[in-house]
Amino acid sequence: MESCKPYRVAFFLLVLASVANAEDWTQFRGPRGDGIVREAKHPETWDEESNVIWKVALPGRGWSQPVTAKGRVFVTTAESAQEEKPRRGEGGIVRDALDPKQHEYRWLVLCLDAASGNVIWNRTAYEGKPRTGKHRSNTYASETPATDGELLIAYFGMTGISCYDFDGNRLWDKDLGAFPTQAGWGTGSSPVIHADAVFVQCDNDKSSFLVALDKRSGNELWRQARDERSNWSTPYLWKNRLRTELVVTGGKKMRGHDPQTGEVLWEMSATGRTSATAVGNDELLYVDSVDWFTGSPVRLAAVRAGGAGDISLKAGETEGPFIAWSVTYNTYHNTSPLLVDDCLYMLEQHTGIIRCYDARKGKLNYQQRIPEATGSTVSPWTAGGKIYCLDEVGRTSVLESGPKFKLLASNRLDESLFWASAAFTGDRLILRSMENLYCIGERSR
Repeated sequence: MESCKPYRVAFFLLVLASVANAEDWTQFRGPRGDGIVREAKHPETWDEESNVIWKVALPGRGWSQPVTAKGRVFVTTAESAQEEKPRRGEGGIVRDALDPKQHEYRWLVLCLDAASGNVIWNRTAYEGKPRTGKHRSNTYASETPATDGELLIAYFGMTGISCYDFDGNRLWDKDLGAFPTQAGWGTGSSPVIHADAVFVQCDNDKSSFLVALDKRSGNELWRQARDERSNWSTPYLWKNRLRTELVVTGGKKMRGHDPQTGEVLWEMSATGRTSATAVGNDELLYVDSVDWFTGSPVRLAAVRAGGAGDISLKAGETEGPFIAWSVTYNTYHNTSPLLVDDCLYMLEQHTGIIRCYDARKGKLNYQQRIPEATGSTVSPWTAGGKIYCLDEVGRTSVLESGPKFKLLASNRLDESLFWASAAFTGDRLILRSMENLYCIGERSR
């Protein structure tokens, strides 16, 4: 028996190395904001009876994505005893018709054990009546928190932003103001952490701005006024071959900022309001926006690294010195694009249609309705060389990565509302519905 000890030690070290190599999912769409799971993979198939490690009921309402770090799962929600939860009826989604501003709310931050789903701590960040309204399909906790592995930044839009340590101690909070949004639809942009700064994009119909806060104190490092009205996209840190840029999409302009000073490095004309977050690689950045009211074509553009000044295309142009290619199409979507190798994937809002573009040339590889899929507000992700698309009724379609459409599997959870993007902890997938938090993984492990 003594001779087995070296093998046991070696196996234990191998397990530790596997855990150490697995990435934490620290912000909206992961550590790089791109929806790519690099060091781990989760099961390809699951349902309510198989590969669900744990399932935990959540209080309140929220579309914020969970985030993970150091074996913990963090999630935010807004709870009111007076507000009904949306449900799906024969005519579509039925939502509370009452004015939410008349309700009393508690804005909550929860910390769960990633292995068991047990709640480690639960903190009330704010209490009272909301200062602004929201769309009936939105929530007062739609902004995904962010963490650097030591601090947790919980942002609740017009309610406030707070910082906690991993023991649940509140370190600071800040009121960034309350402003009207388009048609009272509310907010949704999530914070991003880079180095010692937290970046928050606050686009509204009165006084839009981009701000950098010191992550340890909440003190303001810099602020840039934005000539924008309401948008719901999250800033993206584009680490290209030349520099790191803070990319902020908008309805009037797409812009790249110096993250240390807030200085605008380049800007490009946009075509409407946007909820989608940009994505990029060493060479190119992919951005688009949607004109919901006029129905004008959407312009999807591939921006080259190193842009300076106004890089907007002129009428009739499809490329320029800093624009590798651009295409126009008619669609509506809230999901962010997914870039995998030389393919760029985009999900439509209501139809279950996925588009795949050649990321280098802008050529459309395919446009396909995913069988049985409904509309989606959940951004697609990739793990283990496969593409995952979750629709609002809990069906996740698994596609083969590459320029040709191939459906590999279709998984269904027995709930009707999934609007929060996915998160990961090691080889486990974390999904949030309106009612529950699911942890999905191989039971044999």
